[in-house]
This record gives sequence, structure tokens and C-alpha cells, in this order.
Amino acid sequence: MTDPNCLFCKIAAKQIPSAIVHEDEEMVAFRDIAPQVPVHIVLVPRVHCAGLNDLTADLAPVIGRIALVARDLAGRMGIAASGYRLVANCGPDAGQTVHHLHFHLLGGAPMGGRMA
Repeated sequence: MTDPNCLFCKIAAKQIPSAIVHEDEEMVAFRDIAPQVPVHIVLVPRVHCAGLNDLTADLAPVIGRIALVARDLAGRMGIAASGYRLVANCGPDAGQTVHHLHFHLLGGAPMGGRMA
């Protein structure tokens, strides 16, 4: 199921152009339009889910697939050895601005401070 008003659903359906670096039947990954670090990839499931709070058990395998693809992309992008972050923001206080579950793969530069 997709949401016809969702930006990430439209990108996954190629209705909006993007710099896609990976796609398969379950997900799509593309370069962030406003990168925070040299490597900033957004990974989204093709099925619309507004965020982590709306995650269902049937989507759990897709999240595992996203983690594996993020690992592989980190290797392809040359950031696996130096380190990277895989981040999912959930809700406005966390900075989620697009209400479609997504993960940010970030790396290629030192990221200040500890997150936790």
C-alpha cells in the first residue's frame, strides 16, 4: 500500500526524480537532497508506514532488509571501516519531517559527540 500524497512513496514510484543508489522489491535508497555529511542516504520501505510508532510485525522483515542494505551501501560508499550511523527519527521532537518510515545512513566525516 502506498500513500498518493507521500513524498517518499512518490520517490519510490519514480514520480519524483531522485539519485537512487539501491532499489529492490521491498525498498529504495537514495541520496538525501540536503546532505548533513558526505554520505547521506535515505532508505525507505516501498510500503507506506508513517513511522516507527506505526510499525507492524509484518513489516519487521523489511526493516531487517533495510539494515542489511545499509551495511552493504556503507561498504560500497567506503565508510564501513571508518564508521557510520543508521538513524530513524520518530515524531516531531526527534526531527521527523516526512511521515514515511525511513532511515538515514550517515558517514564520511567525523560526527561530533556521542548520541547516547
